[in-house]
Amino acid sequence: MRRGRSISLGTVLYLIIGLVVALSNGYGITDLSSLLSFLLALFLWPLVLLGIDLNVNLGA
Repeated sequence: MRRGRSISLGTVLYLIIGLVVALSNGYGITDLSSLLSFLLALFLWPLVLLGIDLNVNLGA
């Protein structure tokens, strides 16, 4: 019997699509602001496809 939690195929596909969308729309990781922007784009990729800008600006 298998114990523990497993990740569903749907979740894996959602994250792979999010990764492709985020990278193809210029979300990269260079500092904390860009990391947060990348993570938002990764998980909210349908919004990125709709043209919503998810860039985070943490400072001056």
